[in-house]
Amino acid sequence: MQKSFITDDFLLHNDFAKKLYHDFAKAQPIYDYHSHLSPKDIAEDRQFETITQLWIEGDHYKWRAMRANGIDEKYITGNASDFEKFQKYAETLPNTLRNPLYHWTHLELQRYFGIQELLNADSAQRIYETCNELLKKPEFSVRNLLHKMNVKMVGTTDDPTDDLHFHKQLQEQGFEIAVLPSFRPDKATEIEKGDAFVLWIKKLESVVSFQIQNFNDLVKALQNRHDFFHDSGCRISDHGHASFYNAAFTDLEINLIFEKGMQSEALTPLEIEKYKSALLYEIAVMNHQKSWVQQFHVGAIRNNNTKMMKLICPDQGFDSIGDLTMAQNMSGFFDKLNSNDTLAKTIVYNLNPRDNEMMASMAANFNDGSVPGKMQYGAAWWFLDQKDGMQKQLDVLSNFGLLSRFVGMLTDSRSFLSFPRHEYFRRILCNVLGEEMEKAELPDDLHLIGNLVRKICSENAVEYFGFHQK
Repeated sequence: MQKSFITDDFLLHNDFAKKLYHDFAKAQPIYDYHSHLSPKDIAEDRQFETITQLWIEGDHYKWRAMRANGIDEKYITGNASDFEKFQKYAETLPNTLRNPLYHWTHLELQRYFGIQELLNADSAQRIYETCNELLKKPEFSVRNLLHKMNVKMVGTTDDPTDDLHFHKQLQEQGFEIAVLPSFRPDKATEIEKGDAFVLWIKKLESVVSFQIQNFNDLVKALQNRHDFFHDSGCRISDHGHASFYNAAFTDLEINLIFEKGMQSEALTPLEIEKYKSALLYEIAVMNHQKSWVQQFHVGAIRNNNTKMMKLICPDQGFDSIGDLTMAQNMSGFFDKLNSNDTLAKTIVYNLNPRDNEMMASMAANFNDGSVPGKMQYGAAWWFLDQKDGMQKQLDVLSNFGLLSRFVGMLTDSRSFLSFPRHEYFRRILCNVLGEEMEKAELPDDLHLIGNLVRKICSENAVEYFGFHQK
């Protein structure tokens, strides 16, 4: 049996780093303010039957690695048995050396299941059976998995048409971990999707109980849902777009564009940009009015493999980093909000590492002294949330802003086994700081640096999002 390389001092390369992690970071609670976890699974305290259902289904990172390893789609999103899918992932894993999956996989096996053995083709059946036996126990229900990782808050990602039934159920049950919705109105902006856009607008009409005949009606409907989300505990909006949008427009133009969209007529790129510019501005104003935090995840090109999209469905792990230029639009979008005194607390995330410095420097333009860290350069996201990406994000944030005000890591995950991602980040953070202490580039003051670590791990998020407020 090959024993895991994940030791107590994993990723911690000197005594300062070890001290920072074990004394200041390790015990900090987790406030995971952005995830894609299912509130239904939490409300119903789901008990997963197999490790495949819990760990591999829906995990695009694992799927991409398996495809790259020559695994047939049958064993990824197809109709193979749960064990066959797990076996194929286990066969793939030794080929992921230096891919973050190799770290995350063994970290998660250890933290949740106490498994010290390396996962490979030979150990697959033993590990599969061990995990499945443990999953039968009450302490491995979804809620207890959250407790196991010391999670205090989970932010889900929710469409404006959602009735938030399961969030309300959790509140009524008095579940001690805060599970809060986030307002994700992307479908309202996707006018270029023709019939799919029209269907979504019709769904929104049924929820708000009035007809949406023009752009102003749409804004009114979204305001209605924004109010509803706020009353349900939501304090965060989230926006996932290829870029920022800041085209000039008139009210007449936007209403005409909306009418064309509702007829599924073809729109020009400029018309699409004008529509997105107008609607995102209106939503940003709503966010400011309610003192919400708004998040912008920009830079992805989605569903590149149209053949596989038709064979399976959209959003199955065929997305990539985009190379759109966005500085000018980002500047104009935030400047317009700022000039009108309607700029909310904001976190920006880039997917192309080329944009790291631009994004961090641009965000800092709109700090106004009203709130510490009002404009945040967010955690390394998606393709960048690995060791190298996290280190670069920390360096860029430190160079262009205040690391001390950073609200820390998030999972951005659909898996209830992803919370060791916070531990991974914390170890990297402590090692970065510890190495600079060892080089005398930072003071030899564990209290000073340890306090910084503690704030980044949890305290800044509590203060920034107001999670301590009832």
